[in-house]
Amino acid sequence: MKFLAPTAATIFLSFASHPALALADDPPFQIRQTSLKIEIEGVLGDAGWADATPIETWYETRPGDNLPAEIGNVARLVYDDQFLYAAFEFSDPEPEKIRAPLANRDNVPSYTDYGGILIDANNDGSTAQMFLANPRGIQYDAISSDASGEDSAPDFFWDSAAKITPEGWVLEMRIPFSSLRYAESNPEQWRILLYRNHPREFRYQFFSSKLPRDSACFICNSTPLVGLRDLPSGGHFVLAPYTTGAQSSAPVGDVGTPLVSDDAISEIGLDAKWLPNPNTVLDLTLNPDFSQIETDAPLISANERFALFFPEKRPFFLEGTDLFATPLTAVYTRSFASPRWGARATGEFKGNTYTFLTGEDRGGGSVIIPGPQGSDLVDQDQESVVTMARLRHNFGDSFLSFVYTGREVEDNSYNRVLGPDFRWQVTDKDVISGQLLFSESRTPNLPDLSDKWDGRNLSGHAAELWWYRKTKTWDYFTLYQDLSNEFRADNGFIPQVGIRRGFGELGRSFYPKDKPITRLRLFTMASYREDRDGNVLSRFLLPGFGFDGLLNSFVRVEFLLSEQRSGTELIRRNQIRPRVVLRPGGILSQIQLRATFGDEVDFANDRKADGLSLGLELDLQPTDHLKLSLDVDQRKLDVTTDEGLSGELFKAQVAQLRGTYTFSSKSWLRLIGQWLRTERQPELYDSPEDVTPLSESLGGSLVFAYKLNWQSVLFVGYGDNRELDRFDRLQPASEQVFVKLSYAFQH
Repeated sequence: MKFLAPTAATIFLSFASHPALALADDPPFQIRQTSLKIEIEGVLGDAGWADATPIETWYETRPGDNLPAEIGNVARLVYDDQFLYAAFEFSDPEPEKIRAPLANRDNVPSYTDYGGILIDANNDGSTAQMFLANPRGIQYDAISSDASGEDSAPDFFWDSAAKITPEGWVLEMRIPFSSLRYAESNPEQWRILLYRNHPREFRYQFFSSKLPRDSACFICNSTPLVGLRDLPSGGHFVLAPYTTGAQSSAPVGDVGTPLVSDDAISEIGLDAKWLPNPNTVLDLTLNPDFSQIETDAPLISANERFALFFPEKRPFFLEGTDLFATPLTAVYTRSFASPRWGARATGEFKGNTYTFLTGEDRGGGSVIIPGPQGSDLVDQDQESVVTMARLRHNFGDSFLSFVYTGREVEDNSYNRVLGPDFRWQVTDKDVISGQLLFSESRTPNLPDLSDKWDGRNLSGHAAELWWYRKTKTWDYFTLYQDLSNEFRADNGFIPQVGIRRGFGELGRSFYPKDKPITRLRLFTMASYREDRDGNVLSRFLLPGFGFDGLLNSFVRVEFLLSEQRSGTELIRRNQIRPRVVLRPGGILSQIQLRATFGDEVDFANDRKADGLSLGLELDLQPTDHLKLSLDVDQRKLDVTTDEGLSGELFKAQVAQLRGTYTFSSKSWLRLIGQWLRTERQPELYDSPEDVTPLSESLGGSLVFAYKLNWQSVLFVGYGDNRELDRFDRLQPASEQVFVKLSYAFQH
């Protein structure tokens, strides 16, 4: 559990309660049907709102403990035969301090004002669709799950409009029933949470339900919503064809020689979605465009032993995304690198939810080959058929589930993984979760790519069990993992196998009143990891503290006392890890500083080192239209060799600068520059002949976007990448111009 969620619209999952408590405290909200027209303009003058009963009782859940809200919040809910409508009047005694920059969709950070609803249309008390918007009408949508947390990757079709007034701000929302997932046209009830984020000197959060601090779930606190009748029974579909065009240039020879343009290429494809009924979704994609319009977060890979995880952003994989979230990451959809086609069904029946995905992968990605002390990435250039499926049966706010993944490669190699998992809400304070997986594999016979790819057969298991307990002031978490040497999950993200691991965390929270600090948490973590022969791989004790304070700030400091194996050596490592986040608002929207001081392990040479890691994230908002973001990381190691040589083994630096000018909620222009540089001293390595003294790259892109909605878009862009030539000068390595046009036809 995160002490402070650092991303936009993330709400404290730990401040929650058991469904029975929520139902006992909160009477149902009554929603009425209207036949009168409602225009979404950010003005509540339409006659249709007269049918709505104002909801005026709200609670300050942060920093206060379910106190009556001191500023006014009024919500209204109505519906017609196609849409659910929500309207909000948010009072503000200082409307000039409202933080509402223009931005791209889903870019609604926690240090800005926003509000909206969380709808649990399946009435299961554990998963909800989130629809939020800021005072400029900029939208944020997500799936929030008590089992897997919040995922902002899914997008839905809906409309919003907002206006700042002398008294505060007004928000109107219109959500098509086709964007919601429900089982009955005449439901007994749904569940709903109404929400407002109000950051000033502290981050204030207001909800329409009480969120007690002594429990272990969040969505379970939602209030029943009754009165919905004769809802649409299905038949909705979306067809989203696209076309792209691109032309690339590359050096005629080595880097530094003149660029030569390739022939222009164009692609066409189609994404299709059909809802035969409100709770069954069928997706089909043909030759999908999975190019990354958003650049991945810059990450330093130097001195890393395991593969790096990147989040999924591709639309085809995002329907019911929470269904692929399991204790062990058995499904990692980015392993499905280049689909020629894909098909998926997602739905619910009689308390069961399911998703089934299959398709043909043209290859071009990488396969993780895991081990006890590190993992390797091997190119996967062969075609394969990929299958991913999960079936989950819900028991109130608990569930029992079964997952299967398979990859059948054209050379008759394969990987198949299956097994159950569960989540048991034992009490309102206790949650137990676990998973057991079994795998059968045959590796490709390609020893030139990896000495572990020799056509061998493998079989293994992976297991995880954890318990979480939350009281008003104490929280406990314990976990045990057991992964055999031959377990493989080629469609997942499990980069370490052949281990047994135990982990525990104990925390104590304090909530000062009328102080510069609103929450203080003291904690201690401990972990022990060994291989299958009983050899210690790592063990650590990590005490620390964290607190929320003025300037909407968060501070966390960790003290690490550990031992880490590298090769045959068990190396002692002691570190201090501070992190400071300030969100004062205005031009300086956010600044985040992070550092690691102390001992490190030189994994390339199996020895102890002195390490230093520094990171800076800076968000500036000079105007409501312009945002500048800087992300800088630096890591270095100092070592002494057995021969007595001392010095800086390597220094790795990565920096990314983004500038985005948002013309309106539908269009923006973005410039990105990203620089990576790693300097090494070969004489300090055990095998200096294998070491590249310097690597460096500089990339940039300029993109213009116009969006009617998240699937009706126009992108026009230019990209440039530069690498070192043989004289260590940055020279053009590639250039590209591209255009993409897609349009969503809805019925």
